[in-house]
Amino acid sequence: MTLRNERIRKTLMKEIADIIQREIRDPRISGLVSIVDVEMSQDNSFAKIIYSVFSTDAEAKEKTIEALNDNKPQIRYELGKRIRLRHTPDLKFIASDTLEKGSEVTNLINKISRGEL
Repeated sequence: MTLRNERIRKTLMKEIADIIQREIRDPRISGLVSIVDVEMSQDNSFAKIIYSVFSTDAEAKEKTIEALNDNKPQIRYELGKRIRLRHTPDLKFIASDTLEKGSEVTNLINKISRGEL
């Protein structure tokens, strides 16, 4: 991966997280949405957005996933206004459960340190 592609990838992560937090006004988005990674195609025309939703309610998590996919055109439009590229990449959102797994590991470590396990 070239230095330019890495800069674009990091910029996309930052800007997409900001757009979801500040621009998307969808009541279905609840809980914490975190952009975990962005995988770019070689020509920067396609981006896989790997994200995690931290919520205790499974139904709320499903609605958040649905809302992100429904708002994909608006996210791409806002991204095109913020980042000057020849072509704004097509976006594909892929859910990940890394935040929840990290929380489980932290809870286990805390229980071990308190002597509960």
